[in-house]
Amino acid sequence: MVNSQPMFPIAERFVSVNGEGLHAGRLAAFVRFAGCNLRCTYCDTEWAQSVDSATEQRSLEELVEWVAQQPVSCVTLTGGEPTLQPGLGALVAALAALDGIEVVEVETNGSVDLALLANARPEKLQFTMDYKLPSSGMEERMLPENFALFGERDVVKFVAGTPEDLEAMARIVRTYALDERCHVYISPVFGALEPAAIVDFMKDRALTRATLQLQLHKIIWPHTERGV
Repeated sequence: MVNSQPMFPIAERFVSVNGEGLHAGRLAAFVRFAGCNLRCTYCDTEWAQSVDSATEQRSLEELVEWVAQQPVSCVTLTGGEPTLQPGLGALVAALAALDGIEVVEVETNGSVDLALLANARPEKLQFTMDYKLPSSGMEERMLPENFALFGERDVVKFVAGTPEDLEAMARIVRTYALDERCHVYISPVFGALEPAAIVDFMKDRALTRATLQLQLHKIIWPHTERGV
């Protein structure tokens, strides 16, 4: 009999502190999938953009077993773009069923319809959606329809590289009342926009429910791209 079990293209898997989001600073097991449908100007994981860049093919059972062996309560599924994987829903459900796992975070780039995954979501599933702003070159690929699927456990993250990005972010937050629906995080493109400028903008626009975040992993390991 032919084994029809889906295999996942894995660029890397490791344990580190979560660099951003609701669980920043907490240990997490990271599973990074190879393959992405976007090409952002500031991408910091270009080496994982292509499925051809995958270093290993792993089954659902292998990934769940690996996570179960790690000393963590959080799992982060990232990329690339994890929602391109047809077996992701089954993997999320299996990870959420593990004893000791409190959060299964799916980091998504905002261009893929999340309805199927959200409609079958276990309670432990948390979305972190990176909504692309103008300087990314990918803003036209965003699906704001996903916002309706989010709630108090979810995050919409904006990475801003220019003042124009900040204006766009404020407009989107206001248009969709995002800060009343879910968590809103704002990060600078690393080295392109000073964090102080974001703070000033937040004050000027009274973005009292938004959170400035800096990427901890880039501060702790500034010259390391993988395994952090």
